[in-house]
Amino acid sequence: MSDGLPACPECHEAFTYEQGALLVCPMCGHEWPKDSEETTAETTPEAASIKDAVDNVLADGDTVTIVKDLKDLKVKGAGGGVVKVGTKVRGIRLIEDGVGDHDIDATVPGFGRMQLKSSVVKKVL
Repeated sequence: MSDGLPACPECHEAFTYEQGALLVCPMCGHEWPKDSEETTAETTPEAASIKDAVDNVLADGDTVTIVKDLKDLKVKGAGGGVVKVGTKVRGIRLIEDGVGDHDIDATVPGFGRMQLKSSVVKKVL
């Protein structure tokens, strides 16, 4: 199915495909660089150093809640919506090259896909 592409290092499924400079697993959503030796988020030093608002280390797939004040999380381009404190965001993905200091890519309920700052979230333990 994947014509010589490696299996996903996370779930070991063989349905990987290329997307630009990345390999993507449609089964679990894991992405990794084509030219690496199956680097995972847990072994990437940048990803391991991303911490939430209370210094918990974040990892791909974690569930977090929004802890920042309502007025500070206005969403531009979404009709003036506000992400409320306590909103639970499941299955986050850490990113290295986000816009500004936004280092989390996530789907926020009611708003869709967006990038968040790790300083406005708290990991659900």
